Amino acid sequence: MIYKIDKTLRGKLLPIFADMNDTIILSCLQGHMGEAYTDSIDNPTAAILIVGAFVSVAGDVNSESTEELLLKIPEGSLVVTDTDEWKNKIEKIYDGRYEKFSRYSFKKDAKYLDYNYIKSLIYKLPEGYELRKIDEEITKTEFFIKHLDDFTEQFESVEDFLNRGFGYCILHGDRVVCCATSYSIYDDGIEIEIDTDKEYRKKGLATVASAALITYCLDRGIYPSWDAANLISVDLAKKLGYIMDKAYDTYYIS
Repeated sequence: MIYKIDKTLRGKLLPIFADMNDTIILSCLQGHMGEAYTDSIDNPTAAILIVGAFVSVAGDVNSESTEELLLKIPEGSLVVTDTDEWKNKIEKIYDGRYEKFSRYSFKKDAKYLDYNYIKSLIYKLPEGYELRKIDEEITKTEFFIKHLDDFTEQFESVEDFLNRGFGYCILHGDRVVCCATSYSIYDDGIEIEIDTDKEYRKKGLATVASAALITYCLDRGIYPSWDAANLISVDLAKKLGYIMDKAYDTYYIS
């Protein structure tokens, strides 16, 4: 049997996820967002955390509730775990229904981020474009609505995003063409999300929007965490000063 664990009790799961250095895990365990399921409320040994599209799995792979926990994973999820035993379980249970690929994590330390250099990138905004902090008006634009899941699905609503999250966008005329936002939040920082209109890529817009978001975070003493889904994102992170930690396996459940 598995149990959905209340926000106030999620701290019990910290030892289970101690070896997974992921801010999205902190977002859930600190009670900011997402859902948590475990094999026992009083003495948990295995658990899954669901925050938006991301699912984290850890603990005793031999728990009697292992299969039940894994079957709780929503379709379309991106699943991460830290042991080969859990990976084997995922591949067995979702045989024929998963894709395995690499994502890329970065060292989570502000000492690697050169504030003055990153801030200087904001001024590289091409002529004819406008940088703007995301507000209610921006959330009603075609671009934001098109990427609504990326920006707000892990929040309770768009209003919740405006209250607890933040971000910057770039406009070309009255058209939003790029956004850099807080994908998730935790006590000491955020996880960054970036989307750019296909017609406006390779113009440096993601660099400018990201630089604005990062400096906004650093000004407030919170950490802007970066995790890359592809090598283009890796290159952008390195340009901004992030130091790559490692590639890691991710499962897409189809």
